Amino acid sequence: MFTKSHPLQSKSEIILRNIVVIGMILFFGIFLIIPIVIAFAGSFHEWNPLSGTYRFLGIDNYKEVIMSPLFWTSLWNTVIFSVVVIIFRVGLGLAIAYAIHSALVNFKSFFRSVFYMPVVTPMVAVAFVWKFMYNPQIGTINQLLGLDVNWLMNPKTALAAVIIMTIWKDFGYAVVMFMAGLFSLPADALEAAKVDGANAWQNFRYITFPLLKPMTLFVTITSIISYIQAYVQILIMTEGGPGTATYLSSYIIYDEAFVKYNFGYASALSFVLFVITAGFTWLSFRVSGTEE
Repeated sequence: MFTKSHPLQSKSEIILRNIVVIGMILFFGIFLIIPIVIAFAGSFHEWNPLSGTYRFLGIDNYKEVIMSPLFWTSLWNTVIFSVVVIIFRVGLGLAIAYAIHSALVNFKSFFRSVFYMPVVTPMVAVAFVWKFMYNPQIGTINQLLGLDVNWLMNPKTALAAVIIMTIWKDFGYAVVMFMAGLFSLPADALEAAKVDGANAWQNFRYITFPLLKPMTLFVTITSIISYIQAYVQILIMTEGGPGTATYLSSYIIYDEAFVKYNFGYASALSFVLFVITAGFTWLSFRVSGTEE
């Protein structure tokens, strides 16, 4: 026989639930859906809020994006930046999480906090500190390495310098996520592997890593979304320079919208970047073999 699993809700509970649902719909409508619609419409216009210009251009903004050498340069820089940071973020995060989980059982909470502190530190503060550290005259990087390199003003080193800072700040996120994944692994599978005579590498390669595949995919996807949109560290440390060496796609959007007030072109850039982000996300699912 079927029985009711929950008692009948009171009228006040139903009203409260409806209010919460309506509030959520209004919140997402006002702060998410409506701005997206406005931006999409604006991408087909010459749109400058300061001068009150809002003139229909059709797909001219999108044509300008595709034909812009600066856009392709920024896209290439964004791909390099994102791929390198994601590889090191996932690789370092997994390696350190596994080491802590395996060898430092009594200090998990301590190391989790240590590695996560840079993650919760504002990017603006971290970027300013690292900009000072990269200073060719008084920065600690040159002093420690015994070099005389102008890291942020050299086209050959500027992007690498920003990448290193970003890895340092963000890989702790992957450490914490992988530690959570390792903690949730089924103990019987790991014990069975030990009984069968698997060494540490075999245990990791054939048991632990495959079981961590969903967490690895999650960290990778969130990283793709985050780093394709990265611009704060560029704004603080290099402003896209020297030349176009550190121009990232999101930085162009910021520059066009809030420096040049060319909101129509910036909106077109945003939607092109959205399509690219969606493409990379889909590719990640395909590579991982999780897409049906």
